[in-house]
Amino acid sequence: MITFLLSWLVSAAVLVLVSYIVPGFTVSTIGAAFIAALVVGIINAIIVPVLNLLALPINILTLGLFSFVISALGLLLAAAIVPGFAIAGFWTALLGAILIAVANAAVGLLGGRSFA
Repeated sequence: MITFLLSWLVSAAVLVLVSYIVPGFTVSTIGAAFIAALVVGIINAIIVPVLNLLALPINILTLGLFSFVISALGLLLAAAIVPGFAIAGFWTALLGAILIAVANAAVGLLGGRSFA
């Protein structure tokens, strides 16, 4: 339970951090950040793996870079669902997905666990 809460907290913080860095990536309130982190987590657990499996040939051809496109689509879906969480367009979502992946790598190096 503590791990879930910590993961949720870090995910929300990463979304807020990305909103400060990327123009057009907007998280209006802390509450929206927590809800968006939860929705992004659910999308990443259910929908993204299916899309990655369907896009496996493209992912192989692009050496895995197409995964960022799928992550961006997941972020756009979450932004469409969560009020207070908005993404201006695909390229904004793609940059956000890349920064979230970098944050996951950094947290993984620091604590041995990835979030967001």
